[in-house]
Amino acid sequence: MALKNHLIIFTRTPRLGAAKRRLTADIGGVAMQFARANLADLARKLGSDARWSCALAVSPDQDASDGYGWPAGLARIPQGPGNLGDRMARAMARMPPGPVVIIGADIPEITSDHIGRAFAALGRGDAVFGPARDGGYWLVGLRRRPHIPDIFGGVRWSSRHALVDTASNLGPGTRISYLDTLADIDSGDDYRAWNKRRQRK
Repeated sequence: MALKNHLIIFTRTPRLGAAKRRLTADIGGVAMQFARANLADLARKLGSDARWSCALAVSPDQDASDGYGWPAGLARIPQGPGNLGDRMARAMARMPPGPVVIIGADIPEITSDHIGRAFAALGRGDAVFGPARDGGYWLVGLRRRPHIPDIFGGVRWSSRHALVDTASNLGPGTRISYLDTLADIDSGDDYRAWNKRRQRK
């Protein structure tokens, strides 16, 4: 019997002052409109795909059970304390058996094809990354067999080294795949560049 694939969308509650502070400083209230719309769009595109289960990992923790009108039909789990690596490691460990893929909620160009390719890569290998243009990553996935490797320790988060640091934690002999490079929307420049790409389509 095949193990179930699990997709986790990491998100802060899209509420003014709680999320996208740098983007809000650059473009004002449009930042919250973007955050809410993009989360709803990801939930619509990815939440009902039969190839995987889908859950939201929410911060702050109390909003996992109440406090915001989350997209319907998706399980919610609290991210818990610690840095981003601590929180992703905890989410990886709490899912039922099967491969796990984690994505951020601020990458509007993610498609179901990207997620399908990530799980296909985990069917052949041990880990998969979706590189971001700033040196981080918008997706990380682990096969989680025969064990869950500790890949998030010592990573220089919010830096151009985040992907390299994380991948180097996997060690020699690990089979790693990489997806397309996408942009997360952290600043006004990111937002304007994405808008231009969207208008050209």
